[in-house]
Amino acid sequence: MSQNVSSEFTDDVAAKLALVEDELSRQAGADTPFVTEVANHIISAGGKRFRPLLVVLCSRFGGPVDDADLVRAAVVMELTHVASLYHDDVMDEASMRRGAESANLRWGNSVAIMVGDFLFARASEVVAELGTDYVRLQARTFARLVQGQIAETRGPQDGQDPLAHYLSVVADKTGSLIAAAAVFGGMVSGADATVLETLGRFGEEIGQVFQLSDDIIDVTSTRTGKTPGTDLREGVPTLPTLMLRASTDPADAELQGLLDADLSDDATLARALAGLRSNHVIEEARAEIQRRADRARSLLSTLPDGESRRALEALCDEVVTRSS
Repeated sequence: MSQNVSSEFTDDVAAKLALVEDELSRQAGADTPFVTEVANHIISAGGKRFRPLLVVLCSRFGGPVDDADLVRAAVVMELTHVASLYHDDVMDEASMRRGAESANLRWGNSVAIMVGDFLFARASEVVAELGTDYVRLQARTFARLVQGQIAETRGPQDGQDPLAHYLSVVADKTGSLIAAAAVFGGMVSGADATVLETLGRFGEEIGQVFQLSDDIIDVTSTRTGKTPGTDLREGVPTLPTLMLRASTDPADAELQGLLDADLSDDATLARALAGLRSNHVIEEARAEIQRRADRARSLLSTLPDGESRRALEALCDEVVTRSS
């Protein structure tokens, strides 16, 4: 996690996340083996569990924490995230998710949508056990997720800057849920309102960094489970491609045209990837991600010093270096 935290701290966080993992599988259980199988499909494929991790780390800024409530808060966040992935994959007509065949490809769109709804229902049932304040935040976050998805589906409207539109989608679709995870962590520890506000602002910022770093990984990485150029081939807007489209440098004209070519052809996709990797927009995108990560780190300065704060600071570095 970080050299600035003890092995005891790291072990304790890992133990809490193991409890969350067990409960995730339990909550994905249904009345029929078929629904249980489909509901566990994305969960069992693994994932970064970034949102549960934030819940656990942010639960250290108040008083004593009941493990059952901590697990509930983390499970609500991850179930909401996983449920949204089922819906996203249908809308994007995705064929892969976390290195495995997507649920919509294996069982069809209708089943994938309904299982996403099932997991949202499970998250709602769990959050009700935490209290009305949690339910309210969960509902507001869900509303932002949906509005972000609608905005992404419609695309930028006449006169709207495509990059500004994209960043607002990232804030709603990714930043909102990661912000809620940070706040949930603070809430289960009884942290005061000032701390909760700071955690929410930090989560919103680091959540956007997390997504934007994925944008660069799509172009540059050969070390992750995601096939390079997946978003590029599917025409999904990302930070570097939007920066390239906005460039007025004549030297970028050929590569700009290549983005609109038939990228289903492997050779054409390879040319586009090679061009992007050597283009100035990659370093500009990295600089923007670093700027946002630095801003997220600066927000932590008002929190009490300790291993949790240092672990959150380390996350600011990790979300940047994962795309380098």
